[in-house]
Amino acid sequence: MLAAPLLDALIDRALEEDLAGGDLTTEACVEASARATAKAVARKPLVACGGAVFLRVFQRLDPAVEGEVLVPDGTSVDTGAVLWTVRGAARTLLSAERTALNLAQRMSGVASEARRYAAAIPAGSGVRITDTRKTTPGLRALERYAVRVGGAHNHRDNLGSAVMIKDNHIIAAGGITTAIARARARAPHTTKVEVEVASLQELDEALAAGADIIMLDNFTLADVKTASARARSSQRGRPLLEVSGGITLERIPELAAAGIDVISVGALTHSARAADIALDLSL
Repeated sequence: MLAAPLLDALIDRALEEDLAGGDLTTEACVEASARATAKAVARKPLVACGGAVFLRVFQRLDPAVEGEVLVPDGTSVDTGAVLWTVRGAARTLLSAERTALNLAQRMSGVASEARRYAAAIPAGSGVRITDTRKTTPGLRALERYAVRVGGAHNHRDNLGSAVMIKDNHIIAAGGITTAIARARARAPHTTKVEVEVASLQELDEALAAGADIIMLDNFTLADVKTASARARSSQRGRPLLEVSGGITLERIPELAAAGIDVISVGALTHSARAADIALDLSL
C-alpha cells in the first residue's frame, strides 16, 4: 500500500480538508470527557478493504484511540457485517468519522469491482485483469492496493515505470515505427516497449517494429481474434497482447478465449462506486 509516513501524510491532508475550521457541532454538543465505541458496518454486500487505513485516521487525531480489524482485507461480507471497531474519545470518533469512511468506502468499492471482474475470467485462463492510471488524484496507491485485494492486477504505476506509446505519442513522434525505434534507442535496456494500436494496419506496423507488448484499443472481438493470430505468426516473435477500451463484465469470457494476455479496465478505479459502510456509535 503506502509506507507509514506517506500514508500519514495522505490522511493528514484529508483530515485538514474536513477540519480546517474545527468541528463546531461536535465541540458544541459533546463533552470533552465523553468516551464512545463505534462499529463500521456493511450496509450492502462488499469486499472489505482499508481496515488499517480506517483505524489510522482516528489515531492521527488521537493516538490513544484503540481499534480492531474484525474482517481482513479481501473478505467478501454480507449486509450487516461488522468490519472494524474503534474506541476512544467521542469527539475524536465523530470528527474523524467522515474522513475514515470516505477512504475505506472508496477502497472497498474498488476492491469489490475488481473482484467482480477477476471472477469473470474463465477457470484455467491465464489472462489477467489490470487497472489503469485512471485513478483519483492523490489516492492511487490506496486504489491500486484495493485492486490487488480484489484479485486483479496493477498496470504501470506511473509515467516513469514503463514505456507505453499511446496515440498522441505516435502523432508527436511521427509514426509507430519511429516511436518504437526511438524508445529502443533511448529507454533503459531493461525496459519493455508497449504500443497502443487502433487498427489491424497499425498492429502489423507494431509487429514489424518489434514491440514487446501491443495494446489493442477498442477492437471488436473479430479483430481481436485476427490480431491474436497475426501475433502468433509474427517473425519477430509473439508480443504480449493487451485489450483495452469498452471493456465490460460480459466481454471478459470471450476476450479471455480470444488469445490475449491482459485485459486493462479503467472502470476498476474511475467508475467504481463507493461501498456502503456506516459508522454506528454507542456510549
